[in-house]
Amino acid sequence: MVERKMSPVLKWLLVLFALASVILNIALVVVHSGRTPRCSAQRARPLLAKHDERSVVFADLSQEEYLQVQTYMRQQKGLEIRTKQTTKPSENFLFLVDLCLPKKADVLAFLDGKGPAPERQATVVVFHGSTGFIKEYVVGPLPNPTHHRDVTQEKYRMQLPMTKRPVTVGEYALMFDFFEREVFSKLEKVMRESFGVGPNRKLNAFEQMPRGVRSGDRQTWVSFFRDMSGMYIHPVGFEVLLNHQSLNASRWTVERLLYNGHYFDSVEELKRAYEEGRVTKILYKQSPDYGSLKPKPGLQRQVGPQQFSAEGKRFSVRNNHVVYLDWSFAFGLSALTGMRAFDVRFRGERVIYELSVQEAMSVYGSVTPGMVVTKFLDSSIGIGRFAHELVRGVDCPYDATYVDSVRYIDTPKPVRFRNSICVFEHNMGQPLRRHFADFFHHSYGGMANSALVFRTITAIGNYDYMWDFIFYQSGSVEAKVHATGYISSSYMVRGSLKHGHQVAENVLGNIHTHFINFKVDLDVSGVKNVFQTKDMEFVNVSLPWIPDHFAMIPQLVEKQLKTEKEAALRYDTKTPRYLHIASNATNSWGHQRSYRLQVFSFAGDHLPESQAEEKSMSWARYKVAITKHKDQEQTSSSLYSQNDMWSPAVDFSTFIEDNENIENEDLVAWVTTGFLHIPHSEDIPNTVTVGNGGGVLLRPHNYFNQDPSIHSVDAVYFDPGAEESCENNRMACFAQETCGPVLEPFTYQGFDGVMKFEEWS
Repeated sequence: MVERKMSPVLKWLLVLFALASVILNIALVVVHSGRTPRCSAQRARPLLAKHDERSVVFADLSQEEYLQVQTYMRQQKGLEIRTKQTTKPSENFLFLVDLCLPKKADVLAFLDGKGPAPERQATVVVFHGSTGFIKEYVVGPLPNPTHHRDVTQEKYRMQLPMTKRPVTVGEYALMFDFFEREVFSKLEKVMRESFGVGPNRKLNAFEQMPRGVRSGDRQTWVSFFRDMSGMYIHPVGFEVLLNHQSLNASRWTVERLLYNGHYFDSVEELKRAYEEGRVTKILYKQSPDYGSLKPKPGLQRQVGPQQFSAEGKRFSVRNNHVVYLDWSFAFGLSALTGMRAFDVRFRGERVIYELSVQEAMSVYGSVTPGMVVTKFLDSSIGIGRFAHELVRGVDCPYDATYVDSVRYIDTPKPVRFRNSICVFEHNMGQPLRRHFADFFHHSYGGMANSALVFRTITAIGNYDYMWDFIFYQSGSVEAKVHATGYISSSYMVRGSLKHGHQVAENVLGNIHTHFINFKVDLDVSGVKNVFQTKDMEFVNVSLPWIPDHFAMIPQLVEKQLKTEKEAALRYDTKTPRYLHIASNATNSWGHQRSYRLQVFSFAGDHLPESQAEEKSMSWARYKVAITKHKDQEQTSSSLYSQNDMWSPAVDFSTFIEDNENIENEDLVAWVTTGFLHIPHSEDIPNTVTVGNGGGVLLRPHNYFNQDPSIHSVDAVYFDPGAEESCENNRMACFAQETCGPVLEPFTYQGFDGVMKFEEWS
C-alpha cells in the first residue's frame, strides 16, 4: 500500500479554517447569548373548543350583501329610492341596511340540528320624503334578494312620520349652509368681534336633542364652539334655535338666538341690540389650547409593560366565531345598538343566547337652552356606527387579534371599518383563586386570572364608550362599559354653577347622567327558566347548648317571582342582592342550576316619569327587568326614539304592562347600569375611564358541581420540596422557556372612515 502525504500548505489551510470556525462560533454565541429567541406563532397545544360554521346565522351582512340589497331596492319601481348623501329631505333616501335577526326558535332548531338554516334577510330603512313617512322593509333572501315586505306597522304598531327620523349627513350639510347664509353672514360684525370669525377662523356646531318639546317638533338648539382641538370644551356663548321641520329647506327659519345669556327673537334683533350697545358684548381673545391631547413637549417617551402569548394564542377567530379554551360564541356589530354576542357556550353547553348592548342615554342639566333639555339616546344616532379603527397598543393590547366590520348607514355605499373590533387574552393582574396552607398540609395552590376580552370602542360625538365582553375561566361572563372622551360644556352665565363646575375660563362642565342598557338572554339548561332572588336577614335564635341565650344569625331568604311586574326591579327601591335565572334541572347537590346577575352601577336618578320624554327611556326605571322572550320585543329602544321622545316607536314599559307569567318560560333580563357624572377640573382635557363605567357580571351559581377552573391548564400547585418542579407549576420553568414576541408593524387608517359632509366620489 502506497502512503500519500498531505501537502504542508494544505495542512496549514485546514488548521486556519478550523481555528476561524471556532472563533466565529464563539463570536456568534457571544452575540446571540443576550438575545431572547422569538416566540413561535404556532399554538403549543390544540384548541379545546371547535369553530362552528353555523355561526353565520348571526353574521353581519357582507359588503357584497349590502350592495345586493341596495341594488334590489333601487330597482323597485314606485319607490324611487336615492342613495346619495346629498339627497334632499323631500326625496326618498335609503338610510340603513342591517341584518334582520331570524326568530329565536328557528335559530335554535338550526343550531341544534333539528331544522334548516333560517332565511337570511336584511332590514332596510327608507326615509320617504315624497310621502312624509319612514318605512322599514325586510328584504330577502340573501344573497340575491327577490322579495321585500313593509313591516313598519307590524313592528311598531304606528306610522312613522318624517319628524321621527335622525338627521342625515345631507340634512347637516343643509343646516351648515343655512347658518352661513342666514346667520353668520348677517352677523358679520358680531362674529368677528366676539368670536374671531374670519377667512381663516370659523365656529363649529354641536346640536342638542331632543328637537323640540312635543311630538311633531323638529326645532334644534345648536350651540357653537371654537374650531380647536376638543371643541366640546370651547363654547363661545352663542346658540341658535333652528326650525327645520319642513322637508323643503328653503322654508327653514331661525326661531330664537342666545348671545351671552340673552335671548333674541331674530337675527335682526340681535344685530340691532349689539350695534346699539343694549347687550353686554363678548370680546374675542385667544384661548389656550387646553383641549389638545397632544403629549406635552420635553417629556421622554417610554413604552409601558406589554403582554404576549409565549406559547401562541389560546383563542381563534374565524369569520364571526370565537373559540377560547372552554368558551365559544358568535358575534356581530349592529350599526344601531353596537356589540353583541350570540350562542355563548361553555364546554359545549349553551348558557347565553344573546348578550348585547341596547342603549346609551344621558340627561343633562344647564341654564342655557342648548343643554337645558338635552337627553341623548345614542342608538338613534348609531352606537355601532361610530366604531372606528382601534389603535394597536393603546385601545387594545398590541398583540390582540383585530377584526374588520362593514356597515351601511347614511352613506351611498357600504363602508369597511378596519380593525374596529379586537379580541385578546388578558392577565387581569390578580389570581382567579389561591390559597397558601399555613396551618396544616402545607402547600400552595393558585391560578392566574387570564380571561378573553372582546372589545369595541365607539366615538359618539364628544364621548367615547369602551365596550367589553369578558369571558372568565370560572364560567363567568362580564359585560361592561367605560366612558372617556370630552365632556359636554356650556358658556357660563348667571346661574350656571347650579348645574356643574367651572373647568376653564367661562366654561361650565354640565352635570349629567349615564344610563346603559344591556340585553341578557340566558338559557340555563334550556329555555324553560325561572327568576329567583336570594338575600339574607338576621333572625334571633336560641343557642342549642344555652337555650336561654339568643343570638342574631344571618339566614338565607329565597323567593321565586312569578310575573313580569313582580320581576321589574326599580332603581328607586331596595332590591335583593342575588338575582338568578334558574333551571329546574339541579346539580349533584340538589340545587337548581342558575346564573346570577350581579350589577355594578353608580347611576344617578332617573328622569321622573311625570316628564313626557321619559317614555322613550322607560327601561332606565329598572335595575333589572325580566320579561318573557318575544321576537317582536327585540330591542328596548329604537332608531326613532331620539327625535320623538314623546311618542316613542318603542316604549319598553309596554313589555312589562301585559304582566305575563315568567315561570318555566324563555326569559330575557334587561339590565341597566351607569354612573352620575359631575364634571370637574380633572375632566380637562379628557374624562378618564377610571371610575366612569358600570356593567353586569353573569356568574354560575350552583350551575356546576364545583368551580370549573379547577380543570384549567393555568392551575399551579406545589408543596414543600417541590418548589422548583415544573410538573404542576409551569412558572418554575418559565425563566428558561421565555421568548420574545413577534409583532405586527404599527399601522392606522381610521381617519378614512370619518363622516363626510360632501358628495362621495
